[in-house]
Amino acid sequence: MTKLEKIEQDIASLTPGEVAKLAQWFAEYQAELWDKQLESDAESGRLDSLADEALASHHAGKTRPLAD
Repeated sequence: MTKLEKIEQDIASLTPGEVAKLAQWFAEYQAELWDKQLESDAESGRLDSLADEALASHHAGKTRPLAD
């Protein structure tokens, strides 16, 4: 049995309340991983071209306010 199969089996044995708590924890864990990846990408300059493109569009008048 693989590690993933064991985890799946263990999850299947949880109560609905435990599944809800696991789902909440997992959502927070994924968000934390996303934040770390985004921070790493920003620090390494991987997002610079996207930022430059967005700023150029804004300066060219191709943007609008998010809220009126």
